[in-house]
Amino acid sequence: MPTGFPKRRLAAGAALVVAALVSTTACGGGDDDGDGKDKGAGYNAALNKVVNASTKKGGTLRFVGKQDFDSLDPQRTYYGMTWDFMRFFTRTLVTYDTKPGAASNKLVGDLATGPAQVSADGKTYTYKLRDGVTWEDGSKLTSKDVKYGIERIWATDVITGGPAYIKQTLDPKGEYKGPYKDKSKDKLGLKAIETPDDQTIVFKLPKPNGDFEQFLAMPTGAPVKADKDTGAKYTQHPLSSGPYKVQSYNAGKSLVLVRNAAWKKASDPIRPALPNKITVTISANLEENDKRLMEGDYDVDVNGTGMTQSGRVTAVQDHRADIDNIQTSFVRYVALVHSAKPLDNVHCRKAVFYATDFKGLQQTRGGEIAGGEIANSVFPKSIPGYNDYDPYGVLARKGKPDLAKARDELKQCGKPGGFSTKITARTNNPGEVDAAEALQEQLAKAGIKIEVDSIDGAQSSSISGSPKVVKERRYGMTMSGWGPDFPTGQGYAQPLFDSRFIFDNGNYNESQIKDPKIDKIFDDAIATTDKAKSKSLYEQMNKQLIDNADWMPFIYEKNISWRGPRLTNVYSSAAYNGRYDYVSLGVVK
Repeated sequence: MPTGFPKRRLAAGAALVVAALVSTTACGGGDDDGDGKDKGAGYNAALNKVVNASTKKGGTLRFVGKQDFDSLDPQRTYYGMTWDFMRFFTRTLVTYDTKPGAASNKLVGDLATGPAQVSADGKTYTYKLRDGVTWEDGSKLTSKDVKYGIERIWATDVITGGPAYIKQTLDPKGEYKGPYKDKSKDKLGLKAIETPDDQTIVFKLPKPNGDFEQFLAMPTGAPVKADKDTGAKYTQHPLSSGPYKVQSYNAGKSLVLVRNAAWKKASDPIRPALPNKITVTISANLEENDKRLMEGDYDVDVNGTGMTQSGRVTAVQDHRADIDNIQTSFVRYVALVHSAKPLDNVHCRKAVFYATDFKGLQQTRGGEIAGGEIANSVFPKSIPGYNDYDPYGVLARKGKPDLAKARDELKQCGKPGGFSTKITARTNNPGEVDAAEALQEQLAKAGIKIEVDSIDGAQSSSISGSPKVVKERRYGMTMSGWGPDFPTGQGYAQPLFDSRFIFDNGNYNESQIKDPKIDKIFDDAIATTDKAKSKSLYEQMNKQLIDNADWMPFIYEKNISWRGPRLTNVYSSAAYNGRYDYVSLGVVK
C-alpha cells in the first residue's frame, strides 16, 4: 500500500482523525488549548471566506504534488488541478469568478469584455476581446488565435485527452478535420466560428446548448498562436497569454513559472499576479510531501486531493488551524467494464454491488467525517440529478454488504462459484490502491476474485482510458474519482455515460456504456431551458444507471487540505471542486 501502513493501522489512523476533527469542530480551531501549536487562521477558515487577504506582491509560491499535470497544452488537459493551475499562463474568453465558495461558479469576462451576447434563438454567441491583450512574445492576441486554439480540438490524431464538448456542439457530424488537415490558406476553415475582425469572435451553434459558455471557460477554449503551435510537443512550452510564463518544465519532476513581462494588468481584471515566481515539485512520496508541507518547505498541494492517512493524523492533532476539511464535488467510484466478460451481464454487475462493503471502503478514505458520506447516486449532491434512490439498500444497511443477494445474482448470471477479473488503481492518488485492496478482500467473500493492477495516474488516460488497452489487459473494473467539468448534469455526467464520448485514448466512459436511452436523455436535457425538467431527466438517468449496475459510486469525497501559513488570499472555490483558487494566491515573503 502506498502509505506503508498495515490495514489495522489505517483504521486506527482514521479513528484518530475523526476524533480530532470532532474535537476541533466543537472548539473552533486556533490556539484553543494553550499548547502554542496552532497559530493559523483556524480550522475550515477558507471554506466560505478569504484567509489572509492581501495585495502584496513578491516571493515564491511553492507547490508540491504526487502526480504531474496531465498536459500543459490547453486543448489536451482534463485534470481539474491542471485547469485551476493553468490560468497562471492561459486565458479564455470567459472564466470563473475569483470569489470563495459557490460565488465562484459565476462566469465573467476574461479575454472577452464580458459574457456573450446571445441571439434570441440561442444559437449565436458573440464576444468582443479586451484591448491590450498580448502573447508573451509581445504580439497582439486576436480573435483568430482563439479560433485556431479551439480548432485544435478537432485534430484528435494529435491533440488527445481533453474534453470534446465544443467539438460535439459545433460540429456534431464531425465534418471538420482540424487545422493540421485544413486546406484553407490561414488554417481557419471551421465554419461554425467566425472572426469578422481581430476583436470579434462569433460562434454559430447548429442547435441551442445552454451550457455553451461553460465549455468556453475550459482550457480547450484557450487561444493558441498558429506559428507557435508545435502539435503534440506544445505541452513542453505553451505560449503564455497570462501573467506568468513557463521558464522550465521537466515532465514528472518540476515546473517553474516566472513573470510574463508582456502581460498587462489593465487587460486582465481576474488575476492579481502576486508571486514573483511559482514552482511545482513532483514527488511520488506522498507521506514525505505531507511532512514537508507541514514543515514549511512547500505551501500547497497542487493535486488538491487531500492529505495521506498519516498526514491527516499529524495535521489534525498538531496543526489543525492550518487545514480545511473540504466537501468536494467528487464522487469516488468503480467503473464496471461492459466489454469485459462476465461483467457484460447485468446480474454479475449487481453481484458486485451487493458484495461490496461500502462502509469498509469509506474507512479506507478516512471515515465519514474526514473522507465523506457513502454514495448511493452517480451524481454528487451538488449537481441536479442526485436523488436518494437506493435499490440495493446500501444506505439502509449502513454500507454493509448483502452476501446472500450477491450469491443469488451470481447464480442468475451463470457464475454460481464467482468469477475473476482485474481492477486498476492509481498509485499516486491517496487511498485508491488501499480501497482497491479492501474491495479485493470484500468481493472474495462472495467468490469474486479481483487482481489489483496499480498504475501511474499520469498514464491513466492511455491505460484505463484506452478501450484497446483495457481489452488487452483484461481489466473488468477501474477505480477512480470524478468531479463536474462545470456545475450541471451535462458538465458532470456526459463524459462518463454518453456513448458518443467513448474515445480511443483519454476515454472517461470507462464502463464503456453504450445505451441509446442514456444518450437520448442527454439530448433532451441539454435541449431544454427548463431547469426543473432537466433535473428530472438527470434523475431518470441516475435511476437507469443504478438499476443497470453500470457504474458503482461509493463515496461523496471530502478532503483534508493543507493551507500553508505563508499563503495569502486563500479560499476554497466551488468552480474548481473545492480546491483553493490557485490564481489568487500570494505569499508572505
